[in-house]
Amino acid sequence: MSDEWMEKYHNEIDKFAQETKEFHEHDLSRKDYKGISGGFGSYAQRDDQEHMVRLRLTGGKLDRENLEFLANLVDRYNIKRLKMSTCETIQLHDLSYDQVAPIIWEAADHGIYTKAGGGDNPRNVMVSPLSGVQEGEAFDVNPYADAVAEYTLSVCRDFKMPRKLKIAFSNGVDDSVHATFRDMGFIANPDGTFKLYICGGLGNDHKMGVLMEENLDPKEILYYVRGMIDFFCQFGNYKNRAKARTRFLQETMEPEKLKEEYFRIVDGLKAKGGLDLYKVEEKNIDKQGEGTIVSARVLPQKQKELFSVEYHPIGGVLPTEMPRKMLELLEKMPGVEIRIGADETLWFINCTAKEAAEILELSKESANTPFEHSVACIGAAVCQQGLRNSQSILRDCIFKVREHPEISEVLPKVRISGCASSCAAHQVGSLGFQGFVKVVEKIPQAAFRVFVGGSDEKDNVRFGEFVGVVLEKDMPDLFLALGKACLESQKTWDAFVQENRDDVVSIIESFA
Repeated sequence: MSDEWMEKYHNEIDKFAQETKEFHEHDLSRKDYKGISGGFGSYAQRDDQEHMVRLRLTGGKLDRENLEFLANLVDRYNIKRLKMSTCETIQLHDLSYDQVAPIIWEAADHGIYTKAGGGDNPRNVMVSPLSGVQEGEAFDVNPYADAVAEYTLSVCRDFKMPRKLKIAFSNGVDDSVHATFRDMGFIANPDGTFKLYICGGLGNDHKMGVLMEENLDPKEILYYVRGMIDFFCQFGNYKNRAKARTRFLQETMEPEKLKEEYFRIVDGLKAKGGLDLYKVEEKNIDKQGEGTIVSARVLPQKQKELFSVEYHPIGGVLPTEMPRKMLELLEKMPGVEIRIGADETLWFINCTAKEAAEILELSKESANTPFEHSVACIGAAVCQQGLRNSQSILRDCIFKVREHPEISEVLPKVRISGCASSCAAHQVGSLGFQGFVKVVEKIPQAAFRVFVGGSDEKDNVRFGEFVGVVLEKDMPDLFLALGKACLESQKTWDAFVQENRDDVVSIIESFA
């Protein structure tokens, strides 16, 4: 970022440090503080004495320099909890109020920005985690995501949007970043162009995005991004925050009117010029691979004899000692990089077979079954907005299911959101759970709404259907019952949930 931008940012951080102190001393309300802190990617946790800071990492890229910074940060500030987010960031939790601003300042000086990491801003730009190395991809979309991230950060002070704006880039093979239903999603085509979707999103009244372009010229991407910002500012709902996300524009505008107004703004920006992307270069990976390795957590790359290794800590909570251990190991592995995926998985890319084996050993506590790869938000024990402790119930269910290995092998990856905010994208889970309060005999009970049949597979994206409410205490037994029924059917879970959907719903309803 420019010197002028950084000078303003440092001044903003100084002011924010004072505001954080005022909040700590109860001179600033929770509501007012949240409106301020979100713009710095920070929020007070459920206990006002503790805070979270979200490190903005474009495309989830955690390069060696940033990994070293993170490891040092954990050591010096005695950070107790690291949570990977479904927006490909890392969140530092349980911070004292006087740690927040210094961490934000230090991160900026290392090229990691929390600016616009929360609040009504363009958020962290997401990318298919294996872009650039994945077999069958159209092309590496990282350079375009980097350009968009730099641009949106550089101009985020210039406008006030109704709510946040999430932008994602898919490499054309993997759409775990959900480009088809983000506020703005770019999907790479084999001919070097992009498909563009806008005005999608999860949460209440979730919607698929509207296809705007089939073959968008990459050099014009910034016109479409700025056009989306201006379009949102002009037509978004500033009066009702519950209706202020871009997906609600599909309700207030007919599809043709939506396209007409969006292209009017984009065409006006093109006429003015100045946002063309001419110098965008893919990173060349010239590392020489060697050897072979076979593991369920290892994928071959398109680069000969190089591999990507998956590491998924349960619930996306990264043990605080791991950044230091990963750094020490990677210092002996030239060219190996780390990416954070949207399902809270870490990927080590550009590994030789020998290096992959060492990383497998380091990360042996990783999830191994699809069920153990389940996605959960940070939960109500930490989050102000949360209704249910999604992390705790996920762990309870995983440990219960581990007692039945045959069932553990057949259950799918599920998605558990602690409230209606969809931080775990529960609507696209084969099984999705949304935190809820169910009143039983006039007594409020911890519960989850259950969704069945969702999918985020490329070319097969669909939202799950709400089928009922189950009590939190019954969820471990629910998974055992579902797994047992799947085993008895002698089908894979995907086949079982599609061909025996009524049986799945009947089992869930028996717990409702």
